[in-house]
Amino acid sequence: MEKIKIGIVGCGGIANGKHLPAIKRNGNYEIVAFCDIIKERAEEAKEKYGTPESKVFTDYKELLKEDLVAVYVLTPNKSHAGISIAAMKAGKNVMCEKPMAKTYAEAKQMVETAKETGKILTIGYQNRYRADSTYLKRACDNDELGEIYYAKAHAVRRRAVPTWGVFLNEEEQGGGPLIDIGTHALDLTLWMMNNYEPESVTGSVYRKLADQTETGNAFGEWDPSKFTVEDSAFGFIKMKNGATIHLEASWALNTLDVDEAKTSLCGTKAGADMKNGLRINKVKYNKQCVESPELSAGGVAFFDGEGEKDSDVEQRVFYNAVTKGTDLVVKPEQAMIVTKILEAIYESAKTGKTVYFD
Repeated sequence: MEKIKIGIVGCGGIANGKHLPAIKRNGNYEIVAFCDIIKERAEEAKEKYGTPESKVFTDYKELLKEDLVAVYVLTPNKSHAGISIAAMKAGKNVMCEKPMAKTYAEAKQMVETAKETGKILTIGYQNRYRADSTYLKRACDNDELGEIYYAKAHAVRRRAVPTWGVFLNEEEQGGGPLIDIGTHALDLTLWMMNNYEPESVTGSVYRKLADQTETGNAFGEWDPSKFTVEDSAFGFIKMKNGATIHLEASWALNTLDVDEAKTSLCGTKAGADMKNGLRINKVKYNKQCVESPELSAGGVAFFDGEGEKDSDVEQRVFYNAVTKGTDLVVKPEQAMIVTKILEAIYESAKTGKTVYFD
C-alpha cells in the first residue's frame, strides 16, 4: 500500500500513548516531521518512531512548510483550532485529537476551513471504533431500539485526576473532566441517537474536592493551587425532537457508580447500555429479557479472540479517507456539535440559566 508522509504536532502523552504506537502498527505512514515546544520530546519521538531523515521542529509553522499529506494535531485544547486551520490552509489533511476545540466558534471555523480547502478533517473520538460501540451503532441504525428519546452519557471516575501536563489548567484546556472525558461519552451518545440538533442545555459544574490534600488519587497527589478546572460537571440536554440526554463527568467524585466513555439508551422498542458489557433490554415473547452479545472471536485454539485496538481502526479509517476517499467515521460537523453542547454546559453553570439555541 502507498505510504503517506505525515507530521506530528505535539509529542506528549496522547501522542506516545495512543497515536504514535497505532501509526507504527498501521505501517502505511512515514513520519517525516515531529514538532513540540519542548525540543527534547520531539527528538525522543523521532528516535522511536521516525527515521534518521525525519526533521524536528519547535514551531509548527515551520513543520507546515514540509511536503506532508497529513498532520496530526496532538496539542493542548487551546491550540487545536489554530494549528488545524493553518495545516488545512497549507494543503494538509488533519487528524485532530479530541475535543475538537476549546470553543464552539473555533470548531465552527475549523469546519468552514475544511470545506473551503477541500481537506479532510477528523477528530480523535476513538471510542466509536470499539466492538461494543460498532455493534450498538448498527443496532441503532437498524431501528432495533426504535425512537431513542432518553439517554445517559457516562464519564465518571471516583478518584482519577490526571496530574501531568496541562490537564488542570483552565486556560490551556478550557475545562476539566467535562471537556476531557465527558466529550467521549457525549460523542458516543449523540452518534448512537444520530441526533445533532440540541434545543437547550442546563448545566452544573463543581470544584468541591480539588482543595483536599489526602486524595487517594490513582495518578498521585495533585496540587490544589494548580487545579483551576472543575472536578465534576453535569448537563441536561434537550434536543429539538424532544429527546433528552443526561451527561455526567467527573475526575473526582464520592461515588462507586463509575463508568467512562459509556452510554445508556432508552428507545421505544428496546434499551441498551454499556455499563457491564453491552446489554440490550427488551420485551420478547411477552417477557422482559436482557441480551448480551458475544463480541469476541474466542473459542479458537491458540487465539484469544482479541481484535484490533480502537486506535488502530482509527488510523486505518483516516488513512483510507486520505488515500482512497472513503467516508470518515467521525465527521467534523458532528464533533462541532459536541463542542457546542459542552461550551453551553459551562455557560449555563456560570450564569445559572438554561442556554437556548436558535
